[in-house]
Amino acid sequence: MGTADPAGRHRWQALAVCLVAAFMTLLDVSIVNVALPAIKSGLDASEAQLQWILSGYALTFGLVLVPAGRLGDARSRRAVFMTGLALFVGSSALAGLAPGMGWLVFARLLQGIAGGVLNPQVAGLIQQLFRGAERGRAFGALGAVIGIATAVGPLLGGALIALAGPDHGWRWIFLVNVPVGLVALVLARRLLPAPVRGERQGLDPVGVVLLGVGVLAVMLPFLQEREWHGPAKWLLLPAGALVLAAFVAWERRHRSPLADLGLFTMRSYALGAGIALLYFAGFTAIFFIFTLYLQNGLGYSALGAGLAITPFALGSGAASTVGGRVVARYGRPLVAAGLGLVLAGLVAAWIAVEVHPGPGVAWVTAVPLLVAGVGSGLVIAPNQTITLSEVPPAQGGSAAGMLQTGQRVGTAAGIAAVGAMFFATIAGTGGDWAAGFRHGLLVILGLVFAALLTALADLVLGRRGASRVPPSTSPERRHSRPRRG
Repeated sequence: MGTADPAGRHRWQALAVCLVAAFMTLLDVSIVNVALPAIKSGLDASEAQLQWILSGYALTFGLVLVPAGRLGDARSRRAVFMTGLALFVGSSALAGLAPGMGWLVFARLLQGIAGGVLNPQVAGLIQQLFRGAERGRAFGALGAVIGIATAVGPLLGGALIALAGPDHGWRWIFLVNVPVGLVALVLARRLLPAPVRGERQGLDPVGVVLLGVGVLAVMLPFLQEREWHGPAKWLLLPAGALVLAAFVAWERRHRSPLADLGLFTMRSYALGAGIALLYFAGFTAIFFIFTLYLQNGLGYSALGAGLAITPFALGSGAASTVGGRVVARYGRPLVAAGLGLVLAGLVAAWIAVEVHPGPGVAWVTAVPLLVAGVGSGLVIAPNQTITLSEVPPAQGGSAAGMLQTGQRVGTAAGIAAVGAMFFATIAGTGGDWAAGFRHGLLVILGLVFAALLTALADLVLGRRGASRVPPSTSPERRHSRPRRG
């Protein structure tokens, strides 16, 4: 009973364990937002320290994704998954018991590392355990977890603060991970597949350093956009680009590269990664500016702000499950349709806030956010399924790590860009939070529209390629046939 049988029922139980762990790590991206006022008063935190509670988690999460994915592919996904989960449990306990801000920031950095170690293994295990339409359903479940965890975080955070009070509620945001994580650890040891004995692959330490330095240089200016004043911080972007170029050159010559850059010669992977980067830059910023608008601009409680976002979470969760089941039939057109729904919902939300910007805004934006959530559910899971559809299972972890690194960079850049517009509008209008939200939505709409154009480009290239190649036996491949360079 120590391993999972890929041909039997244990693979679905193994998937459930993976999804619970992924849910905890992704939930901690957004759940902390509504707790910041309580943390500030409870630990006498500065604005810079509060920023690091958010940005530190995102930064370390993004830094370790690709190396961790590669490590899981080369050694044992189960061992790396369990290591990440154990670290996440321990760092959650440290955060919940933090006596001061230095302790809490350190714990959040460890949590981010743990999340980055754990998450690529989930996609890698799905690649390993599932095939065909079942893989689409498994990725659909993962997409539902991603959408729900991101959207429901403020609601759960608000509920915990309301139940335990502002003095201790924020601590339970972290402490609830401990019992759940311990149970998941026991089940992971029993249900996840043991490594297949064979040739041990190299780990490319030089590539790890180059990629880490490059990603760090690219992400820091966005994560610290409000804390580091002046334009000098943006010099890190060209510096990071040079380091990443050196990484690419190194990987092309290395016999056992950290990341197989040949994946980007597949149209399904390259365009799917672009869609993910652009979409995550847009959709995660929605919750950032909406909760600020509701809490700071309209005086909503943490729980009230979380409830206002619930329609998006409900729509996303329901549609992700459906999207995972039908992606093999419809392919990339399903992603394009989802992006169109997201655009329609966000435009309707913009109009709703224009017409009714006062305290009842949560009611008038409920249906638009539900529509946008349904669209989001048809984007995240199907796009991930298509993007990884032709990746060999042996490279599933590293491929997922590169994909998620792009998502983390997109999230950091999107929140920085949308936040800059949001706060600049509020300052320029004398405190008009509704105008700030609407202007921030315009940036989000632009990012989602760019993702839609990328999806449409994939459809056009697919139709051209279909006239040159014989039909595929797989509906999934028919809509995402790679174009090799």
